[in-house]
Amino acid sequence: MSELKERLLPPRPASAINLRGDAGSRPSPSGRQPLLGVDVLGLKKRGQGLKSWIRVDTSANSQVIEVDKFTMMRRCDLPARDLRLLDPLFVYPSTILGREKAIVVNLEQIRCIITADEVLLLNSLDNYVLRYVVELQQRLKASSVTEVWNQDSLELSRRRSRSLDNVFQNSSPDYLPFEFRALEVALEAACTFLDSQASELEIEAYPLLDELTSKISTLNLERARRLKSRLVALTRRVQKVRDEIEQLMDDDGDMAEMYLTEKKKRMEGSLYGDQSLPVYRTNDCFSLSAPVSPVSSPPESRRLEKSLSIVRSRHDSARSSEDATENIEELEMLLEAYFVVIDSTLNKLTSLKEYIDDTEDFINIQLDNVRNQLIQFELLLTTATFVVAIFGVVAGIFGMNFEIDFFEKPGAFKWVLAITGVCGLVVFLAFLWFYKRRRLMPL
Repeated sequence: MSELKERLLPPRPASAINLRGDAGSRPSPSGRQPLLGVDVLGLKKRGQGLKSWIRVDTSANSQVIEVDKFTMMRRCDLPARDLRLLDPLFVYPSTILGREKAIVVNLEQIRCIITADEVLLLNSLDNYVLRYVVELQQRLKASSVTEVWNQDSLELSRRRSRSLDNVFQNSSPDYLPFEFRALEVALEAACTFLDSQASELEIEAYPLLDELTSKISTLNLERARRLKSRLVALTRRVQKVRDEIEQLMDDDGDMAEMYLTEKKKRMEGSLYGDQSLPVYRTNDCFSLSAPVSPVSSPPESRRLEKSLSIVRSRHDSARSSEDATENIEELEMLLEAYFVVIDSTLNKLTSLKEYIDDTEDFINIQLDNVRNQLIQFELLLTTATFVVAIFGVVAGIFGMNFEIDFFEKPGAFKWVLAITGVCGLVVFLAFLWFYKRRRLMPL
């Protein structure tokens, strides 16, 4: 992995490192002191929108290129809003878009543009990005070796049964176009990443929830709250990937737009088969129409040629989309396979969420039970306080300043104490019988 980083990420040039010192030592022509602490080259580069991309072609060759935004738009025929989805400064949900000449993929850490000839991946130090590059190169090399090894056998099988060979060719993953192989690796990387996070969350969640049911504490409740927040965020991401794959599977037109290799072959065939336009040689280059000079050629002819080219390209793309709609089984089977994987991950997170909800309900039941026990204990204390208050009433009555013959008897205090105690006990038992009759307290 370290060798791949050194090969894909070029070292920083010395001119950019020593720019600030050189700018501070050179005086300006006007005699003013230049601005210190300002990276002029960095500002210029950021203003042009240069970004580092990892390019992987059909031969499994990778290289690092620096392309600005407008060049990338012209190169892949993409609008600016599609490139904005790949910008790491913005946070967008997972998206898979099929365009005329490219497929825009934004799946978790994998943000790339897939064309019929290459994959343009945003250069990053993330391990998942480097793993994607390595895995794509290995699959491309393996598929190329398999195609060469099976070439003779395919010729023999084609002679024996052409229909059986077509079925085998459509069902084998080695015969997928380049764009589908790159898309498959991206889907596999995203699904594997989300499934690993779901598994880690499960390993952490179940012991914590079991501990929380046996011991309710502030620390365990705080850990459960953080766990539930992570679960909700991960479920939202998995749900978005699942909805995106399901939306592609439900729309045949979007799946037909992703057959970039087939559309490219049709457009090249239509261009090569068009014999109505003459071929001219200009500066060792061939063109299908006469070279247009901004001086000699009138603007009406240039507009006409441009309009004809636009109409021809739209017609060819529409015809290729209509033909590809009839044969989208390969892409549909590919999407269905990863739809099952991501749906299994979503079911795993749903089961975990249900377990958390059941744990919360169990904890609420326990807390309600404890609260009811406290209320019953408080009711008993209130009743006992009322009984003790009877002794206070008797003591207050006999503590008044008056004289009676009952005070002169030697056993009078014992009789008052006994009678008051019996009356208090009778009142307390009467209250308990009332609570039991009304089912206010389990006795």
